[in-house]
Amino acid sequence: MGIRVLRWRRSPLWRATDRREAWVTLGALVLLALGAPAAGWAGGVLADASLQQEIRAQHEERRPVTAVVVGPAPEARRFAGDPGDGSGRTSVVAAWRAPDGTPRTGEVATSGAREPGAPVRVWTDASGLPVPPPMDAGTARTHAVLGGVGVFLLAAGCVEAGRRLIVGRMVRRRYALWDREWAEAGPDWGRAGTGS
Repeated sequence: MGIRVLRWRRSPLWRATDRREAWVTLGALVLLALGAPAAGWAGGVLADASLQQEIRAQHEERRPVTAVVVGPAPEARRFAGDPGDGSGRTSVVAAWRAPDGTPRTGEVATSGAREPGAPVRVWTDASGLPVPPPMDAGTARTHAVLGGVGVFLLAAGCVEAGRRLIVGRMVRRRYALWDREWAEAGPDWGRAGTGS
């Protein structure tokens, strides 16, 4: 195969524009094979580091508290969950203590026990108000992987778009050159006795 390529490079049919297009395509292939995966990996690593830092910050700001269900929330709402498995989250009114010992009561989401007196885990901020639980490490890694895949696809798309743009310009220049050469040859090129 390598000998055929070398023979083709020495062929009189292998024009300079063909060589330039081949180099552009080879460069694009190298970038697609090495650059795009490296960009995706770097994007995923940066996203993971950022998300892990956010998880640490959330764990510092939020505290789990055991609350006690007081009763159902007015107009109890069903939260996102798979309706098929019955694990949907529901709002209940619960009571708990803030970090400073102040009693708090409020509406919280639970997927566990809903009867009065049942314990419920609630995440609170520094003032004792309910907040969403911190993101878990597995979810953060999934988001980071998806971010890395997105960066890879974006990089690959940019490489291919750049290759198409460059090759498109080369083809337009080649056609413009051919048009000029045809115009110089005139309408009677190749006829016997026309001075060619």
